[in-house]
Amino acid sequence: MIHRARFLLLLIGALLMLTGCGTQTIKASAATEPSTHHTTPSATASLERASATSPQSVVQPASAAPAFTTDAVKRRPQARDTGHLIKVAASHGHGVRGDYAKNPALGRFIARMEADGFSRAELERLFSQVERQQWIVDYMNRSAPRVRPASGPNGAWLRYRAKFLKESNVATGTEFWHQHAATLARAERQYGVPAEYLVAIIGVETRWGGYMGSHRIIDALTTLAFDYPRRAEFFTDELAYYLVMAREEGFDPLQPVGSFAGAMGLGQFMPSSFHAYAVDFDGSGHRDLWNIDDAIGSIANYFAGHGWRSGQPVAMQVQVARALPTSLDTGFPSNYSVAELTTLGVSASRLPANQQRLSLLRLDVGQGYKYWVGFDNFYVITRYNHSTYYAMAVHQLAQALKARQGHAPRTLLTDEIPPPKARS
Repeated sequence: MIHRARFLLLLIGALLMLTGCGTQTIKASAATEPSTHHTTPSATASLERASATSPQSVVQPASAAPAFTTDAVKRRPQARDTGHLIKVAASHGHGVRGDYAKNPALGRFIARMEADGFSRAELERLFSQVERQQWIVDYMNRSAPRVRPASGPNGAWLRYRAKFLKESNVATGTEFWHQHAATLARAERQYGVPAEYLVAIIGVETRWGGYMGSHRIIDALTTLAFDYPRRAEFFTDELAYYLVMAREEGFDPLQPVGSFAGAMGLGQFMPSSFHAYAVDFDGSGHRDLWNIDDAIGSIANYFAGHGWRSGQPVAMQVQVARALPTSLDTGFPSNYSVAELTTLGVSASRLPANQQRLSLLRLDVGQGYKYWVGFDNFYVITRYNHSTYYAMAVHQLAQALKARQGHAPRTLLTDEIPPPKARS
């Protein structure tokens, strides 16, 4: 009996060792479903910002604004190996195993990547370790843009704005600016994008690196590419760009984590935007979205690549002589001439000249609407996120940060923003 008991214990130990092989070191957490911090009735496109012209996709709300220096180093890809796409444990047998075994769309994708020089065997090993995230599909389905009839002002802009324009964010953004002033100044000189807008983008996207997402990029992109038909083509391309990114930068594609739609780093770039706009701004030889210098340079390059006009204004608040119909074309896609705005009763005499775009922006402030005119540079901000409210939040946060630095007076651009504290 004693010998039999020892034999059984040894057998159980061996089985436990076998089942422990191939355990993944980083898993996307799907225990709780996130809610986007970009939800507003007037910007439903913000719920699904993974578009071909946007560097970032849906990101999750920052928790209690953690310090911006905490997570950036931990979450960046660490492995460097330019000789192979991936370094993962070998799977037994041939073909893809696991959640995507015998998936025809994945089979076609692997053939496509093989034609681009990737190893079929390495791809099969990689996708054998990818986990399908059904909750991502469910969330995206619930968040899909829906056409809603206008119901009158309800304070949507004030609620949206309050998430970003608050004292804690202005203070943290100011500290970030102070710590990275040299890099921000260099990016401004090289790309023509003012430092305050670079700081504001990073703040709105990730609370200055405090929250960059916790879901494995490979799981998110694979799930959306092969289990979310409405945007399958887009996410399939993003998955391809991601694998190219991993190969070029020499990291394990199973490692990086980010948003549940595949956005990465301090600026929440999608892989296609990494391919087009990421820069090695610290001279390390790698483009690293989790590196603060590279993130600052890459965001500046993105803005410059989308037509940012150095020295030009972004937006101006205007007065209207009479109530404007709710059916009027407004928002960042709109474009009027000075004469057309004047006919509508908009005070357009002080608008700057030589702007290709004059977008009439309507902000819901509860008791009515405030109106602004967005210029060429405002439209550039919407290339980052196709939302009027998003771009206005970035603009006003940028102005608040600039005022806190003492570089700008408090004007209509910074009304309702907490006043700066006394500086020593």
